[in-house]
Amino acid sequence: MNTEHNWITTPVTADILRGFLDLEPTGRGLLPHRLPARLRRQIPDDRLAVAEAQPSGVRLAFRTRATTIELDTLPTKRVYQGFPAPADGVYDLLVDGRLAARATVAGGNVCTVTDMVTQSTELREGPAGTARFTGLPAGDKDVEIWLPHTEITELIALRTDAPVEPAPDSGRRVWLHHGSSISHGSNAAHPTAIWPALSAARGGVELVNLGFGGSALLDPFTARAMRETPADLISVKIGINIVNADVMRLRAFTPAVHGFLDTVREGHPTTPLLVVSPILCPVQEDTPGPLAPDFDGGTLRFKATGDPAERATGRLTLNIIRDELARIVELRAADDPNLHYLDGRDLYGEADYAAFPLPDEVHPDPASHRRIGENFARLVFGDNGPFAAREG
Repeated sequence: MNTEHNWITTPVTADILRGFLDLEPTGRGLLPHRLPARLRRQIPDDRLAVAEAQPSGVRLAFRTRATTIELDTLPTKRVYQGFPAPADGVYDLLVDGRLAARATVAGGNVCTVTDMVTQSTELREGPAGTARFTGLPAGDKDVEIWLPHTEITELIALRTDAPVEPAPDSGRRVWLHHGSSISHGSNAAHPTAIWPALSAARGGVELVNLGFGGSALLDPFTARAMRETPADLISVKIGINIVNADVMRLRAFTPAVHGFLDTVREGHPTTPLLVVSPILCPVQEDTPGPLAPDFDGGTLRFKATGDPAERATGRLTLNIIRDELARIVELRAADDPNLHYLDGRDLYGEADYAAFPLPDEVHPDPASHRRIGENFARLVFGDNGPFAAREG
């Protein structure tokens, strides 16, 4: 901690945080979660337990005159054995809605994935660190600090050189979104550059992001979390994890989608609800999963290992899922005029793949996140979109 300022320490509490569903007190501070505690007890594997604790879309939001801000955190960084460690996660600081500064926190805990298939891990504990922002404009301003979207982040202390108060209610609509690692922000360069954050900024809404890497699997507890979370707009992006994990056949998929939507509708009977099918992913368009890592050529890529002939017996591919989701939404929309469908290839399709190929054949790169976010904002938040602002 720098000692040149007369620091004011403000407790990190729920009233200066956005985008979380639960806060877990720890020995040092608070750990934001994106699933409630009682539902986390139902999580069947470490992969989702890690994903929901990574604060994608979670941010501090406060008003202050401070020109220097420090945030102490204890990050937990995930690395893969045999691969270079990823860069430290980025903290984005916004002033009055505009990106003004970035910072990182060195050190922290390191969780090493020792086996890509079993996802077995080893944890090495490390020290806390500080994200420091200096040279901010003087005067009253609304500040947001978006936490790294791929690092579990324990919040320890917030220090400023001027008083802090919770940000006033923006009056903006709350958008609750659920999806896979693509929605979580895999391969995005920084937390406000994940496609849901880009779309939320363009749409003028407050984001609650339930994008969970590898874990958009129609889990009933996720549907219950969405049912119980206040929201003005809801979207669910379904399909890619179902196929690449090979967890269902068509017979199970159809009622699972109905059940997920039924549960969400129990808490949000008339809220605009958008079902989004998968973006283009050539390796899975017509080949079933499961996906397997492919290290040929020295870089990680993924390949589908299923037999396309088994589509006839209910094995799922992205094209089958898109057709079924469109059919389900059309059927339900007869009694639910606020239910809508969007083909994910309208967000990222063949022309987008030609311009911005998927580096590992599954996950978008930063330019693709930007393209998806722009397309979603145009198609969904635009004047004729299902989430367009309506007068009255």
